[in-house]
Amino acid sequence: MAHGKKLVIVESPTKMKSIQGYLGDDYEVLSSVGHIRDLASKKDIPVEKKAAYGKYSIDVDNDFDPFYVVNDRKTKTVAELKRALKTADEVLLATDEDREGEAIAWHLLEVLKPKVPVKRMVFHEITKDAIRAAAENTRELDLALVDAQETRRVLDRLYGWDVSPVLWRKVGSGREGAALSAGRVQSAATRMVVERERERMAFVSASYWDVEALAAKGASSFTTRLARLDGAPLARGGDFDDRGTLKKAVVVLDEAGARELAAAIEAAGVASVSSVEAKPGTRSPKPPFTTSTLQQEAGRKLSMSAKHAMSVAQRLYEKGYITYMRTDSTALSAQAISAAREQAVTLYGDKAVPANPRTYRNNAKNAQEAHEAIRPSGEHFRTPSSVSGGLDRDEQKMYDLIWKRTVASQMSDAKYETTTVTLVVQAGEKAAEFTASGTVYTFKGFLEAYEEGSDEKRHASDSSDDQSLPAVAVGDTVDVRDVEPKGHATSPKPRYTEASLVKALEEKGIGRPSTFASIIDVILDRGYVSKRGQALVPSWLAFSVVRLLEEHFADLVDYDFTAALEDDLDRIARGEQGRGAWLKSFYFGSEDQVGLRNIVDNLGEIDARELNSTRITDAAVLRFGKYGPYLEIAESADPEAKPRIVNVPEDLAPDELTAEKAQELIDAPVAGDRVLGENPENGKLIVVKDGRYGPYVQELEPEEPENVDAATGEVVEAPKKRGAKKVEAPKPRTASLFKSMSVDTLDLETALRLLTLPRVVGADPESGEEITAQNGRFGPYLKKGTDSRSLDSEQQIFDVTLEEALAKYAEPKYGARRASSALKEFDNDPVSGKPIRLKDGRFGAYVTDGETNATIPRGEVALDITFERAVELIADKRAKGPAPKRTTTRKAPAKKAAAAPKKAAAPKKAAPKKTS
Repeated sequence: MAHGKKLVIVESPTKMKSIQGYLGDDYEVLSSVGHIRDLASKKDIPVEKKAAYGKYSIDVDNDFDPFYVVNDRKTKTVAELKRALKTADEVLLATDEDREGEAIAWHLLEVLKPKVPVKRMVFHEITKDAIRAAAENTRELDLALVDAQETRRVLDRLYGWDVSPVLWRKVGSGREGAALSAGRVQSAATRMVVERERERMAFVSASYWDVEALAAKGASSFTTRLARLDGAPLARGGDFDDRGTLKKAVVVLDEAGARELAAAIEAAGVASVSSVEAKPGTRSPKPPFTTSTLQQEAGRKLSMSAKHAMSVAQRLYEKGYITYMRTDSTALSAQAISAAREQAVTLYGDKAVPANPRTYRNNAKNAQEAHEAIRPSGEHFRTPSSVSGGLDRDEQKMYDLIWKRTVASQMSDAKYETTTVTLVVQAGEKAAEFTASGTVYTFKGFLEAYEEGSDEKRHASDSSDDQSLPAVAVGDTVDVRDVEPKGHATSPKPRYTEASLVKALEEKGIGRPSTFASIIDVILDRGYVSKRGQALVPSWLAFSVVRLLEEHFADLVDYDFTAALEDDLDRIARGEQGRGAWLKSFYFGSEDQVGLRNIVDNLGEIDARELNSTRITDAAVLRFGKYGPYLEIAESADPEAKPRIVNVPEDLAPDELTAEKAQELIDAPVAGDRVLGENPENGKLIVVKDGRYGPYVQELEPEEPENVDAATGEVVEAPKKRGAKKVEAPKPRTASLFKSMSVDTLDLETALRLLTLPRVVGADPESGEEITAQNGRFGPYLKKGTDSRSLDSEQQIFDVTLEEALAKYAEPKYGARRASSALKEFDNDPVSGKPIRLKDGRFGAYVTDGETNATIPRGEVALDITFERAVELIADKRAKGPAPKRTTTRKAPAKKAAAAPKKAAAPKKAAPKKTS
């Protein structure tokens, strides 16, 4: 044992390979592939423990003791780690140095129960020097950080499992039937997006006009804009509030006034220079990236989602190109400052850096997790061009961004001079003052390397365009021409983008920057928001969810309360607050808190119908149902009549459903219920309709003519037979329209063809089985018994011949479908030795070596995947092992004896944790 290796356990397979190379043969580096255990699901709790742990997998009456079990997918990983432990003489837990990494290390300790010394190995970059230094300078496990992570996990389980069921009962389900959820941060984030949409819905636009003109002096010309009229300032967008009311005294020009003034200015033709003002200024560089600012800039400059940005940054970290990407710190080490200054001087000259290094204030609330800003790794930074060969396209872009920001953060201020020229035109009896501004940089400084992006701003049109101005002096005369009146309308606050939502969450102190990417991903997946370009648009589903939370869980979605929870978790992480006492106050209540349990137990009645309703006009109410939003129209002539239903287009944003738009939808001719003609075979009517599930055609019985008394002209009802049983009418034939078809243009011939589906193509000459062509949920396909094959287009349903169908069945099949042709082919996988292919499957793009399939992560462009990235994805999937097979459990009969409980890991003890 004395001659055994040191076992190093990391959480990432990619990181494992890099570190093994740096440490050498005296160490064995293995990966846990993330967490190895988590809170148990209800089915994994033994019968004898269900009374205490059955509801949450947490014993709320025993210091909130959690019941953990090893993940089914990790049993093989745990076995491999235990095998390696038998020959190890020391264990180094080298997971990330944050709460999550500390918790992973503690769980490893609890499950493996090593009898050899255990140390905590931490590092912020994966370079040879950093890894060797970390192996020689270990520390003990930080149990305060473990407590903070466990508190967050327990808190989120209590919050989610108590509040989410209320959403299921009163709101329903989300996109494609997905269960709704509530969460400490996701609910606050959803509320922010909904509140912004509410502001846009309540916004009243105001219109105003101004005048622009071209001023010329000699051969030079520049654009000017009317600023004052007879000394009074002209209205700009920022002068109006969100209700369209002026906030201060200004001159508001209407169209007629602007055109009259423009004509007078054009007639004058000249202006005199009344003032020339030049002001010097400086701009300082932004600090190096934190997790939050990296996500924001990646969104602005690289159009990456927060999740994609963090995925790319993690790959760069694990490959050794940048430092740890989850950090709140803007600080740089002395080594990094020296490297940044050295590179700035090399590339931009001696004046590019100030005399003294720049330092940035660290605003992180938790010093234990604020390591160093995100920067290129190593003592000397590698330039983007020097590393391009080892990175894929997204990694190159991300590294370039981080490199530029880091180098620029140590460079000199930029210096500029802004000149503002004021011109006066005598337009009839009025003195019209025009202004023009131009900025000239006298020293670019850090701008040589980097300039921060910006989010969309309101009233951006109010600011003057930067331009080059000619040299003019007070008293000079300039020509004025091309005078043009311009109309403007105020605009509401822009919707959040991922970048601006991340910024807003950080400013409010809600959540941790390392969780923002996953939070945004959750609210997108739940259908609470969707993306229109870069903007996040809330759904009517989100309105219903937020309304319920605001009315019945107000404290839980209060921004200050949510931010205070983060502060409390930070105090636990610093060892200043006890975990159990804090959870007891949150759940059961205290003098300062109502308590989650008290809120849930005293909800009272919740009117689900009212909750899912928004009044748009006096007659129209927007309701959100199982299949999406619709308008319910009350008939004014007959209040007791069944309301009319009008579907709301899915792509119509809530702020676009104005009273006028609602009336337009109400008045629009009904696309469905259009009679196409009669079926010549049976005389039945063929009707096209626009239903909840989409447009379709239906075959209906013609209405029987009424029996009219010839003498009186009255309708005579046929006598009803006594005792006759009611015969159930047969269901009418229906068929959905193809995606390429339109309700407005569908003709009778096509409708009749649709009603004949599925179409019999012919019989397989070998088996005699019938082959049919039809349309399904996943598109057009052929069916022969239980075997199916996809067709290339919907038109083939009508056109495919028996020979073509047999050819389809002769092609190789992968799983339950024909193998997709490769979008891209790579070299052989280094492990399996088989060629890697990029394919487009039914559920998205994936890479495969024929043995292991790995889905392309959301946010990554499939065709941009490189060989290295493909190998990495397959390796990660291979390390995780196959997904567990889904089994269907049947409810046992009442008298049958209970099955033996599944063996599970023991619950976490309340006693102090030990590291060795």
